[in-house]
Amino acid sequence: MATMIEPFTLAVSGGELDDLHARLRATRWPEPATDPRQGVALERLQKRCARWVEGYDWRATERQLNAVGQFTTTIDGLQIHFLHARSPHRDAFPLVLTHGWPGSVVEFLDALPLLTEAGFDCVVPSLPGYGWSGKPTEPGWGVAQIARAWAALMARLGYARYGAQGTDWGTSVSASLGQQDLLHVAGIHLMPPLAPTTTAGRQADDDVGYSTQHRTRPQTVGYALTDSPAGLAAWIGEKLDSWTDPRTPIREDRILDTLTLYWLTRTAASSARLYWESLSDVTRWLEGPLESGDRVDAPAGCTIFPHELQRPTRDEAAARFTDIRHWSEAGRGGHFPALEQPGTFVAEVAAFFALVR
Repeated sequence: MATMIEPFTLAVSGGELDDLHARLRATRWPEPATDPRQGVALERLQKRCARWVEGYDWRATERQLNAVGQFTTTIDGLQIHFLHARSPHRDAFPLVLTHGWPGSVVEFLDALPLLTEAGFDCVVPSLPGYGWSGKPTEPGWGVAQIARAWAALMARLGYARYGAQGTDWGTSVSASLGQQDLLHVAGIHLMPPLAPTTTAGRQADDDVGYSTQHRTRPQTVGYALTDSPAGLAAWIGEKLDSWTDPRTPIREDRILDTLTLYWLTRTAASSARLYWESLSDVTRWLEGPLESGDRVDAPAGCTIFPHELQRPTRDEAAARFTDIRHWSEAGRGGHFPALEQPGTFVAEVAAFFALVR
């Protein structure tokens, strides 16, 4: 029946991994750039791909994902994959955590044990078109539809009151949950809140080409990224490197976890389509002016990291989020806080939800 929740065990075939390694070994490399500003350095990418073949163990991550507990369910005709990490505490508070691009459920693996010990039952869905969730075959799966699906998922799991936390696309999904399911959402925690801002922290003009491509021609770039693991490593790895605080770089094997997940699931095109669906809304929230339906009245917690792409002031964020109860500016970290600073990530989440749970 459509409302059933099924256990999901990840078991990638050896043939899939052998094919990945063979493709990496057979990569046709271009010449080095004539200027470092032209993109990922050849030597750096070759080094990453060499480790991907020789020194990286996907099976360890596969075991870790299976140990957390993975499940699938069908919502609005689409399979939704999610992790469900339960807390040992009887009074645990339900929390749905949403990743973005180029993230995945792997993004939260280091933080989940800390969150469950802190008293949270954690539900971590793969966005539609990402990971082992289904790939939409028709337009419509934008931020608002995803938020409706998450509300249905939390209800299906029996959670009558819950919190929502998000990074990247997850901030928009969590904000939409706060608008659509206010009866059940106790609060939303955003890293960072998206609101019109004139302050520093916006992406430079030479760092937005990927989003223009995703927004306008996701299918076109998807062919190359689905066929070439080295190309995928350049496209995604560049962002995992450049959007982080250089003082807190992501562990190399976590980067390879992310690359492997996108490769195995063939989601380069399907994940990029979320930009086609919803980037115009996000751009409007960043550039303003806000419209009447943009306001979010759910209790909100906001954490700004110093190497984040968007860093509105509290006053700027309050123009959109009308009930900010927790505001913090962390000392270190960037766009992937659960990967870069899992301890700080959990402390910030716990500090806000202590106010509303």
